[in-house]
Amino acid sequence: MDTSAAAAAASSLFIPNSFPLLQSRTLKSEIYKLAAIPAPSFPSTPASILRPIHRFNILKPKRSIPSSHTSPSINPEPSRQLGLLIEVDGVLADVPRLENRQAFNVAFQKLGLDCANWTEPIYTDLKRKTAGDEERMLILFFNQIGWPTSLPTNEKEAFMKSVLREKKKALEDFAKSSNFNLRPGVENFVDEAIKEGLPLVLLTAYSKNGEVCRSVIEKLGRERTVKVKIIGKDEVQQSFYGQLILGKGVSSSLDEQLAKEARKAVSMEKQRVAEEVASILKLTVDIDTSSTESIDLIVATLRAAAECVGLTVQDCVLIAGSQSGVIGAEKIGMPSVVIRGGSAARAEFRSAKAVMDGFGGADLTVSKLLGKRFTNTS
Repeated sequence: MDTSAAAAAASSLFIPNSFPLLQSRTLKSEIYKLAAIPAPSFPSTPASILRPIHRFNILKPKRSIPSSHTSPSINPEPSRQLGLLIEVDGVLADVPRLENRQAFNVAFQKLGLDCANWTEPIYTDLKRKTAGDEERMLILFFNQIGWPTSLPTNEKEAFMKSVLREKKKALEDFAKSSNFNLRPGVENFVDEAIKEGLPLVLLTAYSKNGEVCRSVIEKLGRERTVKVKIIGKDEVQQSFYGQLILGKGVSSSLDEQLAKEARKAVSMEKQRVAEEVASILKLTVDIDTSSTESIDLIVATLRAAAECVGLTVQDCVLIAGSQSGVIGAEKIGMPSVVIRGGSAARAEFRSAKAVMDGFGGADLTVSKLLGKRFTNTS
């Protein structure tokens, strides 16, 4: 195999166009550089093994030095750019708090369940006791007030699915309506980030409400959305990290599926026991019940987002509204800032660099992010 043939083979490697760090002309030329080194020739060496030995020169990407530094003897550390990664559901709009509960009430009305109405205290209590598992929220609620008398016992599962289906439709309708608003100050925050030239990435890959996320992003306006990047499930799968880690496929054995269910059951049991102890002591607890599978997707999303803007995970900040997002960021050494919302109003975020109530004023601004430079030093 000669040098030109080997280079042609190397050039067939798939590198997505949406990831500039991997598309860098300099880096690509280094990755694809293939040098042929002739094998040493000895009189006793059989001719059959006298073949060229090929060496791949894969070099680590180097930080670029600003053009203003012209002296070769001076190599200062350049000022690092900051990438902003933002969860859509819960940050740009407080969907869990403002609309999720109302969507359930609309679903109850459509199914003729006049006795079912979730006030904010009821919804918050159910969500806390079930770690946000909506099916368990329904079970707990109807076990307390009683199931519809006309509902056979063997049809409870189908009944809950119909409630969740109607709830999903109602939530999507809410998000598309003119009454649905972004958090106050979000537009100014995005405008400030764009003005500063900061890479801005909106994360939808691990959201449970795909249609709602699309509606939220649309409310930013096209003049803003064309200047930001959006990382959904497709972008995660096409990323370099996604191909290496997630490319092994989604199929799993029965043992793996049973193991996942067992981990979920153990997590839920921890939450139940913690709630009982907290009730006795009159305390509030928040136990992480995020599944390993969910955290893996979050980690892949965060890495894909950093890859997309050509930065390391340490040079990005996750602006999160979920506990699971903060946990995923911590696992890969990415700093995070929390915007409190309905699903996280009473939770503790020990690994977050800061916890804010919203955007602008005394809360989160781009200038504060740049001033604090929330970077992990550990």
